[in-house]
Amino acid sequence: MTSISLADKEERDDLGAFVARAVRLDGQSVIRLRNRGEAYVEAWVSTPFDALATRTVRGQATPGDVTVSGATLLTALSIVRDEAVDPGPVLDLQWRAALPHQTGWQLVDELPAGEVGELADRGLAVARENPGPQGTPPASLLDQNVLTVTGSGYEVTIPLRCLFAMSGMGFIGAEGKDDRIRVSATDSWLRLDARFGAVVRRRHALLPLLF
Repeated sequence: MTSISLADKEERDDLGAFVARAVRLDGQSVIRLRNRGEAYVEAWVSTPFDALATRTVRGQATPGDVTVSGATLLTALSIVRDEAVDPGPVLDLQWRAALPHQTGWQLVDELPAGEVGELADRGLAVARENPGPQGTPPASLLDQNVLTVTGSGYEVTIPLRCLFAMSGMGFIGAEGKDDRIRVSATDSWLRLDARFGAVVRRRHALLPLLF
């Protein structure tokens, strides 16, 4: 049986807010639930900005790695008051993205959330003035590197698409202007941790397979 058990109402509300944002960005989004140890579960979603978003709450999923509909999970979290919630049918085949390893991250730097939020707002203003063919921001804008941070032996560039993903998921905003955003990296991945969640993206494009 598929289920997710959460430690308390606060954890349920935190997960519900994350899923609601994901569904608002994409009504067809799927959520991957992956246990981290014996006390936490990570929720993952692929955003429309080619970046992953994640939130960790206290709880456990059964099975320990499962993908479900975002809309169905949101409904279940809103209606069911039991400790264990049925998140809906398993949709593992609909998950397309690779996930990074849970360990091996190195802290590169910390950035003021207010400044990052202002960069995201300026980028969104430019995107509204220069929409792409489907009304979405053009790839040339999304791929612009707006920040470069160094530390722990890494030099990490942060593209605008990561800031759009953070803004779209509600991870940065006016209420967090005094917060700090942690920039972490591995050789392959970039991670931005804010108060309400994190955005993760590969640092380098994967090379196509040659046959």
